Amino acid sequence: MKGESAKGKAKSSKQKIHPPLQGNNAKQKARPDHDHLIPGFHAVRETLRHGKNALEEIWIVEGKRSGRTEEILRLAEEQNISVHFKRKSELLDIFENISHQGIVGVAKGFVYADFHQVIRHSLQQGPSALFLAADHITDEGNLGALIRTGAFFGTHGLIIPKDRSAQITPAVLKRASGAHLRLPIARVTNLGRALDELSEKGLWIIGAAGEAAVSIYDFDWKRPLVLVLGNEQKGLSPSVQKRCHQLVGIPSPGGVESLNISVAGGAILSEICRQRAR
Repeated sequence: MKGESAKGKAKSSKQKIHPPLQGNNAKQKARPDHDHLIPGFHAVRETLRHGKNALEEIWIVEGKRSGRTEEILRLAEEQNISVHFKRKSELLDIFENISHQGIVGVAKGFVYADFHQVIRHSLQQGPSALFLAADHITDEGNLGALIRTGAFFGTHGLIIPKDRSAQITPAVLKRASGAHLRLPIARVTNLGRALDELSEKGLWIIGAAGEAAVSIYDFDWKRPLVLVLGNEQKGLSPSVQKRCHQLVGIPSPGGVESLNISVAGGAILSEICRQRAR
């Protein structure tokens, strides 16, 4: 291609670089039939680094030339992933409320992990088994941040309900910044029954609640467990609370009433890791 690939003299002959489409063709291609799109430099870079064969193609806004762009082009070339240059208006049409930073990965489709396979893998960790469960978290940004937090602290899986909950979307994937590749995410029809099954397998169900009398710093985390985090406004649902073996809270020296879901999850997971490392 002339112009757009002028800097790419060393491009692999297998890699394809595509210029922006014109007129009606651009509109027809602006919304492809893919399961999901991954917007943003960091999310695309992490997916290229850790998700082998996870992307079908990459979109870059025409005229965008920076060190970040060159890095994405290099990673795409190494994996023989085609790159399509798009007009800015095309991406704005798709990502009205999401900052895509001029870079988008077109994924082959997000596949939720099998719940029972995740259980079997986690149980192999013995007392170190550690799950996260999201009790109807509806904010996509919070869910994406929680995925990244869970992956950072090495949890073995995240469970989300199918209904009345945020699902895996471009906004979630952008906030997760590639962490979805490191954390199995299972989706269940009934979260309560899923927790019952985990309890029957010997895992403790521990709920995070602001009103809890037991501090996260006093609880003994050296046991296989599921940490359940509740809805942004309502907290843990009654059906989930009654399944918890223990409710724990984060003390607030500053008197602030509550924390963002992912921040609260990070504080608790940090304490779990601290205790288990002793």
